[in-house]
Amino acid sequence: MGAWENSDPGRVDRIASHCEAVETVAENREYKVVNATYEGRPLTLCSTGIGSPSAAIATEELHNVGVETLIRVGTCGALQRGIEIGDMIVATGATKDEGTTKRYESETVPAVPDHDVLSTLVDVVKGHDEDVHVGPIATDDAFYAETDEYVHDWEDAGMLAVEMEAAALFTLARRKGMRAGAICTVDGNLVEGTQKGETDADELPEKAKNNVERAIEITLEATTRL
Repeated sequence: MGAWENSDPGRVDRIASHCEAVETVAENREYKVVNATYEGRPLTLCSTGIGSPSAAIATEELHNVGVETLIRVGTCGALQRGIEIGDMIVATGATKDEGTTKRYESETVPAVPDHDVLSTLVDVVKGHDEDVHVGPIATDDAFYAETDEYVHDWEDAGMLAVEMEAAALFTLARRKGMRAGAICTVDGNLVEGTQKGETDADELPEKAKNNVERAIEITLEATTRL
């Protein structure tokens, strides 16, 4: 069984609209869990809410019911110039700039995805002729405390983007013998000053106007190969 994790409960319904045999299992607070099938493969769709603490809870409970593979589908803020709104980022690792993983292990233990999940996501994105960036990202706890200093430090370190859940997902999946990966679409570029919600929709490039839908289609295809 595979599972999708994303922070937005509404996105679960968007993913489910592409699937068959859809059944809502539970819905409480930030979590919505739906079982479905896609091309004969059983999937569990789960929203996690925002941040590593809630993502860790979801991962723990999905592991307890037998989920073997986790894929995070979400959005992120780019940290390198030239990465455009609507581009796809597939993470090769995530910084632990959050507090959750420190309760499980040392900060020096890397938070990295499963190689098969990572390579499959990259192959599918390239097959769709999408603009994809493959590399490390930052996972951060404090959305409103991402100061210029933090942004410049991440930029200098070569981080491609910042989001709020991947480090916890990668860490817990590894510790529990699960496979995990993450694909995010860019909804703003922090170093170029196009932060989320600050760009007029009419000014967005065409590829950015339905970027989440494109990521959903890519990830569904990836699940058929894993």
